Amino acid sequence: MKILTPEQIREVDRLTTEKYGIPSLILMENAGMRVAEVLEDQFENLEDLTVAILCGKGNNGGDGFVVARQLIQKGCFPFVFLFAAEEDVQGDAKTNLNILKAIGYPPTVVIGEHDWDEEKIEILDADVVVDALLGTGARKPVEGLYRTVIVAVDVPSPGVEAGTTVTFTALKPSLVLYPECEDAGDVIVADIGNPPELLLSENYKLNLIEPHEIPKRAADSNKGTYGKVLIIGGSRGKSGAAAMAGQAALRAGAGLVTVATPESVLPMVALAAPELMTEPLAETKEGAITNQPVSHLLKDKTVVAIGPGLSTAPEASAFARRVGAECRAPMVIDADALNALIGFDGELGGAVLTPHPGEMARLIGKDVEYVQGNRLDVAGDFAARRNAYVVLKGHRTVVATPGGEIYINPTGNPGMATGGTGDILTGMIAGILAQEHLGSFIERLCLAVYLHGLAGDLAADELGEESVVATDLLRFLAKAWENLRE
Repeated sequence: MKILTPEQIREVDRLTTEKYGIPSLILMENAGMRVAEVLEDQFENLEDLTVAILCGKGNNGGDGFVVARQLIQKGCFPFVFLFAAEEDVQGDAKTNLNILKAIGYPPTVVIGEHDWDEEKIEILDADVVVDALLGTGARKPVEGLYRTVIVAVDVPSPGVEAGTTVTFTALKPSLVLYPECEDAGDVIVADIGNPPELLLSENYKLNLIEPHEIPKRAADSNKGTYGKVLIIGGSRGKSGAAAMAGQAALRAGAGLVTVATPESVLPMVALAAPELMTEPLAETKEGAITNQPVSHLLKDKTVVAIGPGLSTAPEASAFARRVGAECRAPMVIDADALNALIGFDGELGGAVLTPHPGEMARLIGKDVEYVQGNRLDVAGDFAARRNAYVVLKGHRTVVATPGGEIYINPTGNPGMATGGTGDILTGMIAGILAQEHLGSFIERLCLAVYLHGLAGDLAADELGEESVVATDLLRFLAKAWENLRE
């Protein structure tokens, strides 16, 4: 699903009118109708409730005037408040204000403190408040509405915590990205009549990951059909990371999974899952992988993932760089293998990188606060400049492509903030990338990220966020697959 900025939405609206001849007044009418329909769907006996519609002077306020008129036609008589002088209302909003006045339903104008003191009781006592205030400096009108159900028009105004947001045509960044998305409540995307082809512009690069239909496996398929995955990782004290990544690749559907790990930790990896194949690697006296030949490891592999539990030992870092230089299969680079890239500024050959914010900060030489404050730009710029796919983990994980497309993942929860969930993600990405029947490369990558978060959500629903551990995601992955098939 496309996510459009306010500027892009204005462009879509302009083309709707100029290219297709659909008047902007029709779009406003449709917007107000959609909000009224949502109110009617969500609240039984709407005509018996006290509804307050708070309108600003711009187009959102115009939408609010239409909502009021539509509710009146349904037998609900809302209180309508205009937080601006009438002469400041222009364009289509002015037209709908005049219509409301013409039917004998003028809004109450609230401008100064005196007006607010006189009218706030009716607003604060309302059962439902419709927020059509955007752009009015709206904090004062919504103070004290914490026990009131708020339905926001298009996006919540500053200071508003909506229960539902009815947005138009496409999602907006503030409805998806933290922290603003916390105030949006349940988001409904309403069609108001913009031609769908206008949303297909190659200039619109921001997307929300959505589940898609999972193709059935062919009846005559075999384990080779679903790919051969190699996981390279593990070190003394970190055998679990490699084992979990291997198990995740299996649970994600890969046909064959091999874990290459230091010889001393191999028995622990092998015990984790008898389905895993293992490959012993020479190690340092500290139990880290040494820099050694890799061609035999990489032969015939569909996808190679490196990093979980690898360690930051110089020999292991050199080995990771060697794998990167010699591997011709798609690569997934995670954890300590990402640290091996610090100081290297060349192209990455379309590899998938899965950094958390701290690792991303080290890769670009910035602090974590900078990364978290600029997640879309950081991931997008790195992906384009380094020819890589970047999966920047965190709340609303960001997937950025070398071609400039950015995808935001809606699944996941704070219960996944626990050791090992990143290793599970690495294995899942490798396992799903190995299965070409699941779609294009980017479709498979986004599917892995979505499923990872969904498994975490299902685990948190049953166990509680505080009790989720990484291996729970393996347990709930089967249910996540089932949910997508349904």
